[in-house]
Amino acid sequence: MSITPERKAEVVKEFATHEGDTGSPEVQVAILSERIRNLTEHFKDHKKDFHSRRGLLLMVGQRRRMLDYLKDTNKARYEALIARLGLRK
Repeated sequence: MSITPERKAEVVKEFATHEGDTGSPEVQVAILSERIRNLTEHFKDHKKDFHSRRGLLLMVGQRRRMLDYLKDTNKARYEALIARLGLRK
C-alpha cells in the first residue's frame, strides 16, 4: 500500500532537477502521485477502507496545492510535470 524505499529512490532520481534533490515540487508531486496510485489500487480490493480513503483525499489535496504553487511560480515546469505524470489539468 505504501511506496517502497527502492521505488521512492527511482522516482526521486527520475524527477530530480539536480543532484541530491528531494524537495523540489516536481519530486514531491511525483512521490505523492505514486502513493495515490498505490492507494487507488488498494481500494479496488478493499472498498470499505474509509480510514485510508481519508488519507488518500488529504494526499490528493496536498498534490493539488503543490501543483497550484508550481503553476503560479513557473508555468512551463508545471505543464512539463503534468505531461510527464499524465495528470489532467
